[in-house]
Amino acid sequence: MPNHDITSPLITSDHLILTVDPLPAADTTSAAPLSGTAGGNPFTFLGCGESEALTVPVPMTVDPFKNNTPNIEGVYEWLKMLLCLPIAILRLVLFGLCLAVGYIATRLALEGWKDKENPMPKWRCRLMWVTRICARWILFSFGYQWIKRKGRPAPREVAPIIVSNHVSYIEPIFYFYELFPTIVASESHDALPFVGTIIRAMQVIYVDRFSPSSRKHAVKEIKRRASCNRFPRVLLFPEGTTTNGRSLISFQLGAFIPGYPIQPVIVRYPHVHFDQSWGNVSLGKLMFRMFTQFHNFFEVEYLPVISPLHDKETAVHFRERACRAIASAMNVVQTGHTYGDIMLYMKAQEAKQENPSSFMVEMATLESLFHIRSLEAVEFLDKFLAMNPDPSGRVQYHNFLKVLRLKACPLSEKMFAFIDVEKCGSITFRQFLYGSAYVMKHRGFHQACEEAFAECSSAVKGYIVEQELQDFMQHAIPSWNENEVHELFMLFDDDNDGRITKDDFHSCLKKNPLLIAFLTPHLQHKECDGNNGVLEIV
Repeated sequence: MPNHDITSPLITSDHLILTVDPLPAADTTSAAPLSGTAGGNPFTFLGCGESEALTVPVPMTVDPFKNNTPNIEGVYEWLKMLLCLPIAILRLVLFGLCLAVGYIATRLALEGWKDKENPMPKWRCRLMWVTRICARWILFSFGYQWIKRKGRPAPREVAPIIVSNHVSYIEPIFYFYELFPTIVASESHDALPFVGTIIRAMQVIYVDRFSPSSRKHAVKEIKRRASCNRFPRVLLFPEGTTTNGRSLISFQLGAFIPGYPIQPVIVRYPHVHFDQSWGNVSLGKLMFRMFTQFHNFFEVEYLPVISPLHDKETAVHFRERACRAIASAMNVVQTGHTYGDIMLYMKAQEAKQENPSSFMVEMATLESLFHIRSLEAVEFLDKFLAMNPDPSGRVQYHNFLKVLRLKACPLSEKMFAFIDVEKCGSITFRQFLYGSAYVMKHRGFHQACEEAFAECSSAVKGYIVEQELQDFMQHAIPSWNENEVHELFMLFDDDNDGRITKDDFHSCLKKNPLLIAFLTPHLQHKECDGNNGVLEIV
């Protein structure tokens, strides 16, 4: 007979199971999270505050790569093109002839020269004057009959390094003729027909922009050559790519780390009907339009030399001073774009997106916040494009879940709402990238991955089989069925060998860092998704 004494406990068991009436069934597979139902930070286990929100900078309205005249438009342009066609043929012949003569002269200058580590002998440099004169005639063939100059190049002893903004392929030809400098260029340029040979005569410093060791070696070479007056000046385009000349993008540090005085040079292409910037225009089309102009305007301005303030001035501060000087002289703004944004643009363009420019994120800003590399950003864009963004570049909730192999539940809603900073039921690539970088680069992410793998796997085997993942996920979120967990397992099992090794696990989470929210031991409180209606209190 039960004891009804007032001091007796009301619950004699250490477990209590409550059955809760579920809400009326709803279609949770396609609808976006309801407004106000999925607030908070789902990544508090990383050390974030519950109320800590994701901050995504507002995108800039400036597109520094856009060519304003990608197509021939207007009666005047069409008439001019028709009138200039005979001239264009003559210019093309002149271009080919000068390129051939310059190539032969360069081959003669390079013949038998083995010691490429030291400056080119003077007699070889004199022979290169033939190629330099040919370069000036090539500029003439492109419609640059005269070039306006302002200021003068500083002596090599005063400023051994020159930095310039980069708008078109015309500037390297001009600098080759005017200064015959050593340039820093991508390794891919060496394979260009004719041009690769001429570049080698400039004692080019090759660099692979994606290789830290290559960049480090390039900086050492810049410093070595800048320190020796027997070498020519070192020319760098610190933007690392071409722009439209109406803004300045982020500068790389290579020109400023050696700590030598630099002379900034700016180039302008004044125009009314034909924008000469490379931008998103093919090389062949740009050359044709140059050939069919009466005259193309080109201006070069040599700015005062900028020297390091003192021995302890950082390369970053030196770079900022040079950026300000160039931006001020050009009367333009500087953006946070880099070559990485070009890569994102090209990837979106390949995917036939309606507005590829909307996928640029100002990579310099992102790198400074999260130390994420351009190649990583491109991988995230691949993932985002798989989510089938709409014509405006936004992804809906159900497509987000489908690609990440998740099901609709409170945690999924909370995760999506965390990224959806505008609270409009869809996300942009910028929001997806910032959210993923926020998680992946958080100081607690690696430890959370380690703990999640240890929780899911057997300590003896050192890998996860599908049943173990089934047990873990169904214990954490009971409403997940076997097919849904199988889909998640296949996402991790990239090599389809029926097991998830530690490398597989970490690699998948690096590509899909948002999934860590579903794989951490903190989920043992059992997320209730409205379908199971059972809560267990321990």
